[in-house]
Amino acid sequence: MPGPHDPYVRVRGAREHNLKGVDVDVPRDVLAVFTGVSGSGKSSLAFGTIYAEAQRRYFESVAPYARRLIHQVGAPKVGEITGLPPAVSLEQRRSAPTSRSSVGTVTNLSNSLRMLFSRAGDYPPGAERLDSDSFSPNTAVGACPECHGLGRVHRTTEQSLVPDPSLSIREGAIAAWPGAWQGKNLRDILDALGHDVDRPWRELPAAEREWILFTDEQPVVTVHPVRDADRIQRPYQGTYMSARRYVLKTFADSRSQTLRAKAERFLVSAPCPACGGSRLRPEAMAVTFAGRTIAELAALPLTELAASLVGRGETARVLTEDLKSRIAPVVELGLGYLSLDRATPTLSAGELQRLRLATQLRSGLFGVVYVLDEPSAGLHPADTEALLAVLARLKAAGNSVFVVEHHLDVMRGADWLVDVGPGAGEHGGRVLHSGPVAELAQVEGSATARFLFDRTPAVEREVRSPRGWSKVGPVHRHNLRGVTAAFPLGVFTAVTGVSGSGKSTLVGEITAESAGADRLVCVDQKPIGRTPRSNLATYTGLFDVVRKVFAGTGQARERGYGAGRFSFNVAGGRCETCQGEGFVSVELLFLPSTYAPCPDCGGARYNPATLEVTYRGRNIAQVLDLTVESAADFFADTPAAARSLTTLLDVGLGYLRLGQPATELSGGEAQRIKLANELQRARHAHTLYLLDEPTTGLHPADVEVLMRQLHGLVDAGHTVIVVEHDMAVVAGADWVIDLGPGGGDAGGRIVAAGVPREVAGAEAGVWLGRWARAPDPGGPGASGTSGARRVPLRRGPTLHAGRVPGVGSAGSAPVGAPARPPGA
Repeated sequence: MPGPHDPYVRVRGAREHNLKGVDVDVPRDVLAVFTGVSGSGKSSLAFGTIYAEAQRRYFESVAPYARRLIHQVGAPKVGEITGLPPAVSLEQRRSAPTSRSSVGTVTNLSNSLRMLFSRAGDYPPGAERLDSDSFSPNTAVGACPECHGLGRVHRTTEQSLVPDPSLSIREGAIAAWPGAWQGKNLRDILDALGHDVDRPWRELPAAEREWILFTDEQPVVTVHPVRDADRIQRPYQGTYMSARRYVLKTFADSRSQTLRAKAERFLVSAPCPACGGSRLRPEAMAVTFAGRTIAELAALPLTELAASLVGRGETARVLTEDLKSRIAPVVELGLGYLSLDRATPTLSAGELQRLRLATQLRSGLFGVVYVLDEPSAGLHPADTEALLAVLARLKAAGNSVFVVEHHLDVMRGADWLVDVGPGAGEHGGRVLHSGPVAELAQVEGSATARFLFDRTPAVEREVRSPRGWSKVGPVHRHNLRGVTAAFPLGVFTAVTGVSGSGKSTLVGEITAESAGADRLVCVDQKPIGRTPRSNLATYTGLFDVVRKVFAGTGQARERGYGAGRFSFNVAGGRCETCQGEGFVSVELLFLPSTYAPCPDCGGARYNPATLEVTYRGRNIAQVLDLTVESAADFFADTPAAARSLTTLLDVGLGYLRLGQPATELSGGEAQRIKLANELQRARHAHTLYLLDEPTTGLHPADVEVLMRQLHGLVDAGHTVIVVEHDMAVVAGADWVIDLGPGGGDAGGRIVAAGVPREVAGAEAGVWLGRWARAPDPGGPGASGTSGARRVPLRRGPTLHAGRVPGVGSAGSAPVGAPARPPGA
């Protein structure tokens, strides 16, 4: 029996998700990495078991009334856990933040800056002192009343509402108006009001054009429609609505996303005329510190902000020192170029992750377990070094750091490694190794060991030749300032660079018009659905096939069941107690609401009559509970189902269940499902595929599977462009475009473009050099690898900062195109 000071966290009988009664001991006060292929059960062990149990124990000490206000994850399925300290979780949060979320709100630095202005700001003579909320654009007392604290207003102009003034109103000059009968109704009302609807718009008097587009009047007039030969149309009372009023009303009130998107096209965004974009009331903007308003300080890069905080007086000195101490860890993680007012939707995943880590670094906690979910996700190798330094500081402060991770460098830097596997889903759920990193080399069957200790030189692949070029730019967006790039067609291109260098911004400028291909397909990591009703089977169309299979059985035909009977989203076949959800909400007095399996269907989602229909011995609920791998065998002779299932297997998702809710899928899994959905379609036209960090959250073994599919697309005649940090992927590309040299204002330029060998072999080809092969200076055979070798790792700020043939240097003007586009 472990003593009271047992230095290990000991888990016994963990059965969460696919874990098979796992027993594991992990030492405290170390950096421990939990790894394994995607779906192996590592997150179920680290988060679903260890962190969930720590959270449950904490909540037991909280008063029941307060407990009901806190979201709880529930008790994990585990026999016993001993030696478990309090835990702090830093999970990947991929949901899109709102425009009100900023660097300042994420890091809480805005609170400190507002307090500084409230307590130590220079107020105009006679002005009343304001509290800190008055300096926040997100509060009623601080927000500009005109723009409600957004800093921008949406307005309509004559140019946005009438893009072609040569047309008449009857010909559709007012493009913002609705189509069909509604548009005809508004034109008939104008005609009845005496306006010339057949005269070109530009020839109408200016006052008349102004009234038609912008009036707030809503006159009612009798309309006499033109009689058609085949029907009688009676006069009616029509109410006029100006184009501006229609657009604003549709944008604000319509529940149709399509109508809202159409209305948004006719709106022009501009800085708020009342606050000039500062988002604050005049009273707050009248207060200064060090000669600047709070909006001006919030717009400074953090490095400049820290340098400008010079306190006068004891209050100012205490507040400025506190603020600078909070800024320091953010700058340490390489984010000094960000400003407090930078909106979080414009940040990369790597920047957001490091901001959260910097906040934890300042918290000063010790004696806790930090459980982190793939903190290296979205980070360039240069940024990963800063991440490792932060993890080491958390450990040195007296904490245990448990990290779910796929990055090999993070594994190598760990004190302890827990490898879960050997496969995914039902083929995983076992701990293959728990111990020092070096000892994993002796573990047979570990996919991680193969990549962590393999010293075999990379096999050189013949670089494909482009069949054309697609030009993008000049791009003026975020930190890209007039950047022009040329992307080769018919090859695999990797766009890389440090976090915040402008990669996603540049690739996001590729449109169907500029692509140079017949089709453009963007495969992102956004969820495939926002409710549990959306799942793997519904998204891929597989559910339609499965329902038709069940509707075609003898039992279903005898009962008159169609395919709709087997949907849990419509009445008829579903369980009406839970409305096809499979669970019900249970209200508990003084405790938060909890969810329990439906008492009638037991979580099956269907009513008993529907579940009586079987296909090959399984009902519809049992089929939805199959993994993709099992379902591939089950539907092997059903071509429509087999095609979808085969593509899901090809992208490494055999462990997912057909009915797995979309809310349980990671961003990487959602992206691979979208890719599989695209792969199952017949592809005849030349397609350009854009993928943003497709290897995020993938084990190196899964990356191999995914890359095989992407290179297969190129071999089939298509074009693939990926934004990527994984140097193994970049080294296997045909063309590399590297942005940098830094992030934010220090980036936004193309500093290298060429084949991987050229980029890695240039003066400062730092990170790619460990994967790409360069000519051996010792001559043929000197390295024992036929005149080729792995380039040794050299430290530096970015993938490449030197010159390759035809590409400008890092210090030159933005490079206009890759090294050898035709005509260069």
